[in-house]
Amino acid sequence: MPRNPAPTSADIRKVAQEAGVSIATVSRVLNNPQRVSAATRERVLEAAARLGYRPNPLGQRLRKGRAETVGVVIPAPQGRFADSFFLELLAGLGEGLSGAGLDLLVTTSPPGPQELASYQRLVEGKRVDGLVLARTRQRDERILYLLEHKVPFVVHGRSDLIHEPFPFLDIDGERGFRQAAQHLIALGHRAVAFVGAPHELNFAQHRLAGYRRALEEAGIPLRREWVLEGDLSEESGYRLTLALLDLPHPPTAVLCANDLMALGALRALRERGLKAGREVSVIGYDDIPQAHYTDPPLSTLHQPFREMGRRLVEMLLARLAGTPAEELREIWVPELILRGSDGPPQS
Repeated sequence: MPRNPAPTSADIRKVAQEAGVSIATVSRVLNNPQRVSAATRERVLEAAARLGYRPNPLGQRLRKGRAETVGVVIPAPQGRFADSFFLELLAGLGEGLSGAGLDLLVTTSPPGPQELASYQRLVEGKRVDGLVLARTRQRDERILYLLEHKVPFVVHGRSDLIHEPFPFLDIDGERGFRQAAQHLIALGHRAVAFVGAPHELNFAQHRLAGYRRALEEAGIPLRREWVLEGDLSEESGYRLTLALLDLPHPPTAVLCANDLMALGALRALRERGLKAGREVSVIGYDDIPQAHYTDPPLSTLHQPFREMGRRLVEMLLARLAGTPAEELREIWVPELILRGSDGPPQS
């Protein structure tokens, strides 16, 4: 069932703000009080009492006799660690883990055999108590490995070709891209291109399906030359948009499978002297911080990164406490954010 994040009660960040200390200090007061001065300890406990804050009992249980660490392996090619998608997701995970008094271990590895080896080192070296995965593939070897070794984990995304249940939180990319394409069609666009993600990624299929469904429902034929595959980088969005603009019949709108490729599309339009939102519409996906500051600001589908990160932590703690994987499977609905990069086609 689609689910959007609900408001949360008092958490460790609010306690830190109320007491005028850092989140780390609050965590030390709650878990290692001997490491904090009596005055600071009293101030933090008073703030927690005023706010009605209670430490996460699952996190406290995890700390007993364990590594007190949750791992994330970012599947990043060389030089791509700073992908805003991962930076925003990590921020949410860090906030959630701080609330449970746990640490976050982050490492990177290129997708492929080296990546799986990174998981094996973390698991077999007992360096983490659980793992969070992202950017899933249709048949994800990382998930199969963790299932086989009965390692606690949660996933941002799904893996449609794996039928054994595992805990996940995903955003409904098919529904989101269907809505985005329907919006462009309602504006009058009939020439809508799609710059997608690598086909092996699970979400790539969902977003493409939403785009295709919207065209089919509107009676608009799918043109193969308007459906291209990028690598999620700004450079590929730039290069592929130039290729679309060079077609004998270029599109009047471009849907990009992530915001970075949409930023590249905006750059390509500028170089050709075209105004985004007036001559060619562009819509991205993710709503990374940079989307607010492009010219014009980027219309996009919003993923609530911070809320997702905190919820993934809650799900992992629940899994560690024995909650069945079947009860930890959520699909949230993205929000279409319209700024300045979309508009009706020129007559």
